[in-house]
Amino acid sequence: MKGGHDLGGQPGMGKINPEAESQEPVFHAEWERRVFGMTLATGMLGRWNIDESRHARERQEPADYLKHSYYENWLEGLEKLLLEKGLLEARELQASKLLAESPLPAGLRVPNSEQARKLLRAPGSSLMQAEKTPLYAIGDSVRVKENHSAGHTRVPGYAQGATGIIVDALGCHIYPDKNAHGEHIGEQLYTVRFSAAQLWGPNAENDEVLIDLWEPYLSPADKHQALK
Repeated sequence: MKGGHDLGGQPGMGKINPEAESQEPVFHAEWERRVFGMTLATGMLGRWNIDESRHARERQEPADYLKHSYYENWLEGLEKLLLEKGLLEARELQASKLLAESPLPAGLRVPNSEQARKLLRAPGSSLMQAEKTPLYAIGDSVRVKENHSAGHTRVPGYAQGATGIIVDALGCHIYPDKNAHGEHIGEQLYTVRFSAAQLWGPNAENDEVLIDLWEPYLSPADKHQALK
């Protein structure tokens, strides 16, 4: 899915000018802290996963995504999920009522404070048991497929159509493109090295870029082309 959220490496956006890490606050306003907390708390209800959460933020009008700040986009995605999963009604959202004022849906997992702490501290892994033999190996040359679907994807737009070389095989991991739509399957994940010229042309300032890409994103390519 290419949209307003896919800003990395896009021409015409200007250089990134981040705040110095030593000076940047964790939250710039109290409402950001609240949005962060609500996102974590509702995620513990078990009604969606991290890829569904990302996809909900992406499914805005591109102009709105660009207009909103970081946590405004988080709030937009959270409201969308609460409505779609039946945890909140539109009239409640419009009236700014608290979720606690409505009866909870049957079978909803609501952790108490102790359970919530355990969930936050529990280690997580996206590794899965592989059901298929990997198609590629370290040293193989691959081309990133073009993606014009409306679904979620973790392949950046600037890398689509580019050719690179696999430098690491990371095993089978949850495939986000399917996970965002409720299909919990795994695909092989690789680290692919691209020359900066492949991605942004001969005047690119970087030497190379490493991107982790799932197997369905890739197709075989000519190694000579990948080195250009």
